[in-house]
Amino acid sequence: MSVTVRIEQLLQAHPVLLFMKGTPDFPQCGFSGKTVQILRASGADFQHFNIFEDEEIREGLKTYSNWPTYPQLYIKGELVGGCDIVIDLYEKGELVQLLAAVTVEA
Repeated sequence: MSVTVRIEQLLQAHPVLLFMKGTPDFPQCGFSGKTVQILRASGADFQHFNIFEDEEIREGLKTYSNWPTYPQLYIKGELVGGCDIVIDLYEKGELVQLLAAVTVEA
C-alpha cells in the first residue's frame, strides 16, 4: 500500500487529526505541545499520529500536504496548517467554528 493511500485512510478515519511530534500527553516539541493545548482549550475531539513512530508517513506527509514542518492539523481531510495558523485561527474564533462543523456532521 502506498504512503498516499495510508495517509488518505488515516484522514478518512479521523475527522480531526493532528500529525505531531510525540503524543498529546508527551509532546516532543513545543509547537506540537502548543497545538495540543489549543485543541484542548477549544474542546476538540481529535486524534493524533506520532510521526516519530512511522518514517514513511513522516516523510510522505510532507509531499502529500506540500507542508514541510510539523505539527500538521487536518479537519475533515483538509490541511488546516501548523502551529502558527492554528494559533491565529483560535485567536480569531475561527478554529472553534471549524471544529463545530465536524461535530454537526457527525
